[in-house]
Amino acid sequence: MDLTHVWLPYSQMQTLPKPIEVVGTEGVRIALKDGRTLVDGTSSWWAACHGYNHPYIKAAVKDQLERMPHIMLGGIVHAPILELTEQLCKILPGDLNHVFLSESGSVSVEIAMKMATQFFTNQGDRNKFLFLSFRCGYHGDTFAAMSVGDPEDGNSRSFAGIVPAQMIVDLPRNRSELADLEAFVAKNSTQLAAVILEPLVQAAGGMKFHSPMILAGIAEIASRHGVLLILDEIATGFGRTGTLFACEQAGVVPDIITLSKALTGGTSPLAATVATDRVYEAFLSESESDALMHGPTFSGHPLGCVAAIASLSLFEMEPRLEQVLRIEAQLSDGLELCRSIKGVHDVRCKGAIGVVQLDRVPDLAGLRHRFIQEGVWVRPFGDVVYLMPPLIISEIDLGILISAIHRVLSRSSDLL
Repeated sequence: MDLTHVWLPYSQMQTLPKPIEVVGTEGVRIALKDGRTLVDGTSSWWAACHGYNHPYIKAAVKDQLERMPHIMLGGIVHAPILELTEQLCKILPGDLNHVFLSESGSVSVEIAMKMATQFFTNQGDRNKFLFLSFRCGYHGDTFAAMSVGDPEDGNSRSFAGIVPAQMIVDLPRNRSELADLEAFVAKNSTQLAAVILEPLVQAAGGMKFHSPMILAGIAEIASRHGVLLILDEIATGFGRTGTLFACEQAGVVPDIITLSKALTGGTSPLAATVATDRVYEAFLSESESDALMHGPTFSGHPLGCVAAIASLSLFEMEPRLEQVLRIEAQLSDGLELCRSIKGVHDVRCKGAIGVVQLDRVPDLAGLRHRFIQEGVWVRPFGDVVYLMPPLIISEIDLGILISAIHRVLSRSSDLL
């Protein structure tokens, strides 16, 4: 394997252990070049919610590929984008009725931030340009998205002094801390355009959970003080937490929501930034300067749109949310056995997310290698070993993943 011309993500290429080479995927399994197969516990960074190579999505993409793989959206629309945006707005809560499509989660957050600031400038208020976000949050790797992520994250530290400064605070844990947050928002409301938050689960920041009560409280604070609410459901959207969208569990309708990852079932890059009627209408006027000036080359590309349409249809055709409930119960029971292992700090589960938090950051490369030896694809990061498997996973295959985590952690005191 020659990696001379490859620059891999999140990797120090000089010291990178030799990666495994994949030749195929099917269902919840990853086929390796050396003949082994791995049970996937990550859904390829949480995207492959229906597993790999689902025949319904494959057929839709194949048909579209033969007819029109891509067309620009400048002065043109096509049937897949019209159908997808209509379907999305039907399943989203409240009046989230206006969909801007892009090609990645980070970009969808950038667009949401542009929408939020321009919402106010279009109404004559140029003072509201800052954002409030929370420690342990993650919203992407582009500059604006990094600015609202945890400043102690390794990505952000590398660009200290370059990434724009935002207001970043601890996520409230109780009503008293919500009151403290409200005082902070009230003090800074003349500058704040929006609060941005991953609802219920701060994923890449350490799989930190918070309650629907906290989410609802933050939403109420933003509303009371004239600050928009952006919910980043890139990781939590499409069933992962037990409801189609995490915000439903708190009865919250954000002003703007961002979606990606499982939007196409992990088949094709696509993201959506969806705004309410109120936000959208602030961009309507006779002046071009009031329009949202953003236009990715592959915005709303037909292949991604038909994959997303098929993926959304599968949530109606197949019992995904019931499967999430089963996964949650099995994860809760199975991973609880890890709590007694030396070096384990906490065990927690939410929907189809299972987390074993360790006392400290372990030898990640060593742990990852041992998981591969166990026949599973599990990718610990920071101080967490987690599972976010495809929602179609069987009890047997989920049992394989859970047992592998227990065995590896029990036998890896040298790495913990």
